[in-house]
Amino acid sequence: MQSDAKRPSHIVLEGRYVILAPLDARLHGDALWEATRGEQNDALWQYLAEGPFRDRKDFDKTLEGMAASEDPLFFAIIDRALERAAGRASYLRIDPKHGSIEVGSILYTHALQRTRGATEAMYLMARHAFEDLGYRRYEWKCNALNEPSRRAALRLGFTFEGIFRQHQIVKGRNRDTAWFSMLDGEWPRRKEAFERWLEPENFSATGEQRQRLADLITV
Repeated sequence: MQSDAKRPSHIVLEGRYVILAPLDARLHGDALWEATRGEQNDALWQYLAEGPFRDRKDFDKTLEGMAASEDPLFFAIIDRALERAAGRASYLRIDPKHGSIEVGSILYTHALQRTRGATEAMYLMARHAFEDLGYRRYEWKCNALNEPSRRAALRLGFTFEGIFRQHQIVKGRNRDTAWFSMLDGEWPRRKEAFERWLEPENFSATGEQRQRLADLITV
């Protein structure tokens, strides 16, 4: 068996609610800085390898490094309604030989959290990985203590595979890592569930969902 997966590149992925564009410190830095700076936003950085930032120069330097990186390969998540960057995410641990790729380094600002755009961003990245790039395994990993991330993985249709104990040292602390995956054979049903959930008809006039994504995935 041989994988025909291709390496991801800096392209634009367009959805109904968000656009994923190559991360650019000059274009996206102001919006991301304003939405993540200050002690009131420290929780956004709790489980990330970097941050929080108190100095704009340090923030910009980090963002410039992310923008130049090819693995991880970063995208800014641009909210169509707000017309500005409201988060970022990346492909990482990119292994075309074995057809495996991970989504991670996800930062959602408060404006993006728990929105249709937040879910659509993950749909766009998964669809691109499976359908355009030909990957056979799509991974999600997080700190085992990060319960919101673990719940998100399950909601999005990933399967829990176990805990890698003392997997990393992050910010001077031990990290046990929870591993999740989605396979190419599972993607068609996941895709159908995503698309049904994202339809405008799935939401009331006040924005409340009529069907939960997790329920659609398990149908």
